[in-house]
Amino acid sequence: MLKKMTGVTVAVGAMVLISLPAVASDVNNALGGAVGGVAGAAVGNAIGGSTGAVIGGAVGGGAGGAVTSNSRERTGAIVGGALGGGAGAAAGNAMGGTAGGLVGAAVGGGAGAALGGNVSRNNSNANDYGHDHGSKQKHKKHRKYHD
Repeated sequence: MLKKMTGVTVAVGAMVLISLPAVASDVNNALGGAVGGVAGAAVGNAIGGSTGAVIGGAVGGGAGGAVTSNSRERTGAIVGGALGGGAGAAAGNAMGGTAGGLVGAAVGGGAGAALGGNVSRNNSNANDYGHDHGSKQKHKKHRKYHD
Protein backbone atom coordinates (compact mmCIF):
# COMPACT_ATOMS: atom_id res chain seq x y z
CA MET A 1 0.00 0.00 0.00
CA LEU A 2 2.84 2.37 0.85
CA LYS A 3 4.43 1.77 -2.57
CA LYS A 4 1.18 2.76 -4.33
CA MET A 5 0.92 5.95 -2.25
CA THR A 6 4.52 6.85 -3.08
CA GLY A 7 3.89 6.36 -6.80
CA VAL A 8 0.77 8.51 -6.71
CA THR A 9 2.58 11.20 -4.72
CA VAL A 10 5.43 11.30 -7.24
CA ALA A 11 2.97 11.52 -10.14
CA VAL A 12 1.03 14.36 -8.52
CA GLY A 13 4.25 16.17 -7.68
CA ALA A 14 5.43 15.91 -11.28
CA MET A 15 2.13 17.30 -12.57
CA VAL A 16 2.32 20.20 -10.13
CA LEU A 17 5.86 21.05 -11.21
CA ILE A 18 4.88 20.94 -14.87
CA SER A 19 1.87 23.22 -14.40
CA LEU A 20 3.56 25.65 -11.98
CA PRO A 21 4.65 28.28 -14.54
CA ALA A 22 1.08 28.64 -15.81
CA VAL A 23 -0.19 29.35 -12.30
CA ALA A 24 2.65 31.58 -11.09
CA SER A 25 1.16 34.91 -12.18
CA ASP A 26 -2.23 33.98 -10.75
CA VAL A 27 -0.61 33.23 -7.39
CA ASN A 28 1.17 36.58 -7.50
CA ASN A 29 -2.10 38.35 -8.25
CA ALA A 30 -3.84 36.44 -5.46
CA LEU A 31 -1.17 37.35 -2.93
CA GLY A 32 -1.20 41.00 -3.98
CA GLY A 33 -4.99 41.22 -3.85
CA ALA A 34 -5.12 39.47 -0.48
CA VAL A 35 -2.44 41.62 1.16
CA GLY A 36 -3.89 44.79 -0.34
CA GLY A 37 -7.43 43.85 0.63
CA VAL A 38 -6.63 43.10 4.27
CA ALA A 39 -4.44 46.20 4.62
CA GLY A 40 -7.09 48.41 3.05
CA ALA A 41 -9.83 46.91 5.20
CA ALA A 42 -7.77 47.42 8.36
CA VAL A 43 -7.09 51.07 7.57
CA GLY A 44 -10.67 51.63 6.43
CA ASN A 45 -12.04 50.02 9.58
CA ALA A 46 -9.89 52.25 11.76
CA ILE A 47 -11.05 55.37 9.94
CA GLY A 48 -14.67 54.65 9.07
CA GLY A 49 -15.88 51.50 10.82
CA SER A 50 -17.51 48.73 8.83
CA THR A 51 -18.34 50.95 5.86
CA GLY A 52 -14.75 52.14 5.77
CA ALA A 53 -13.57 48.54 5.88
CA VAL A 54 -15.62 47.70 2.80
CA ILE A 55 -14.30 50.72 0.88
CA GLY A 56 -10.77 50.09 2.10
CA GLY A 57 -10.95 46.41 1.18
CA ALA A 58 -12.05 47.36 -2.33
CA VAL A 59 -9.35 49.99 -2.82
CA GLY A 60 -6.66 47.80 -1.27
CA GLY A 61 -7.64 44.69 -3.23
CA GLY A 62 -7.54 46.62 -6.49
CA ALA A 63 -4.24 48.26 -5.63
CA GLY A 64 -2.67 44.95 -4.61
CA GLY A 65 -3.82 43.34 -7.84
CA ALA A 66 -2.40 46.25 -9.83
CA VAL A 67 1.01 46.07 -8.20
CA THR A 68 1.53 42.35 -8.73
CA SER A 69 0.08 41.92 -12.23
CA ASN A 70 1.70 42.34 -15.61
CA SER A 71 0.37 44.64 -18.33
CA ARG A 72 -1.89 42.03 -19.94
CA GLU A 73 -3.53 41.13 -16.62
CA ARG A 74 -3.64 44.53 -14.94
CA THR A 75 -7.17 45.70 -15.74
CA GLY A 76 -8.76 42.41 -14.77
CA ALA A 77 -6.69 42.12 -11.61
CA ILE A 78 -7.65 45.63 -10.50
CA VAL A 79 -11.36 45.16 -11.12
CA GLY A 80 -11.41 41.65 -9.67
CA GLY A 81 -9.38 42.62 -6.60
CA ALA A 82 -11.59 45.63 -5.95
CA LEU A 83 -14.85 43.73 -6.31
CA GLY A 84 -13.59 40.76 -4.32
CA GLY A 85 -12.02 42.86 -1.56
CA GLY A 86 -15.13 44.96 -1.06
CA ALA A 87 -17.56 42.07 -1.23
CA GLY A 88 -15.38 39.93 1.02
CA ALA A 89 -15.10 42.69 3.61
CA ALA A 90 -18.86 43.23 3.58
CA ALA A 91 -19.65 39.52 3.93
CA GLY A 92 -16.99 39.05 6.59
CA ASN A 93 -18.26 42.02 8.61
CA ALA A 94 -21.78 40.61 8.50
CA MET A 95 -20.67 37.17 9.68
CA GLY A 96 -17.75 37.80 11.98
CA GLY A 97 -17.38 41.47 12.83
CA THR A 98 -14.07 43.23 12.38
CA ALA A 99 -11.92 40.09 12.24
CA GLY A 100 -14.33 38.52 9.78
CA GLY A 101 -14.15 41.63 7.61
CA LEU A 102 -10.38 41.41 7.48
CA VAL A 103 -10.42 37.73 6.57
CA GLY A 104 -13.16 38.31 4.02
CA ALA A 105 -11.26 41.18 2.40
CA ALA A 106 -8.13 39.03 2.16
CA VAL A 107 -9.92 36.03 0.66
CA GLY A 108 -12.11 38.08 -1.64
CA GLY A 109 -9.35 40.40 -2.81
CA GLY A 110 -7.01 37.50 -3.52
CA ALA A 111 -9.57 35.40 -5.35
CA GLY A 112 -10.88 38.37 -7.31
CA ALA A 113 -7.44 39.54 -8.40
CA ALA A 114 -6.41 36.04 -9.48
CA LEU A 115 -9.63 35.41 -11.39
CA GLY A 116 -9.71 38.86 -12.96
CA GLY A 117 -6.09 38.65 -14.05
CA ASN A 118 -6.67 35.23 -15.56
CA VAL A 119 -9.73 36.38 -17.51
CA SER A 120 -7.94 39.50 -18.71
CA ARG A 121 -4.87 37.52 -19.82
CA ASN A 122 -6.99 34.95 -21.67
CA ASN A 123 -8.95 37.71 -23.38
CA SER A 124 -5.72 39.41 -24.41
CA ASN A 125 -4.40 36.17 -25.87
CA ALA A 126 -7.65 35.65 -27.77
CA ASN A 127 -7.35 39.13 -29.29
CA ASP A 128 -3.85 38.35 -30.55
CA TYR A 129 -4.79 35.04 -32.14
CA GLY A 130 -5.30 35.20 -35.89
CA HIS A 131 -3.90 38.71 -36.39
CA ASP A 132 -0.77 39.23 -38.43
CA HIS A 133 1.34 41.93 -36.82
CA GLY A 134 4.41 41.18 -38.97
CA SER A 135 4.22 43.22 -42.15
CA LYS A 136 3.24 46.88 -41.89
CA GLN A 137 3.79 47.84 -45.56
CA LYS A 138 1.10 49.62 -47.50
CA HIS A 139 -0.15 48.04 -50.68
CA LYS A 140 0.55 50.24 -53.67
CA LYS A 141 -1.91 50.46 -56.50
CA HIS A 142 -0.94 50.21 -60.16
CA ARG A 143 -1.48 53.65 -61.59
CA LYS A 144 -1.73 54.74 -65.17
CA TYR A 145 0.15 57.88 -66.03
CA HIS A 146 -1.32 59.90 -68.84
CA ASP A 147 1.13 62.33 -70.46
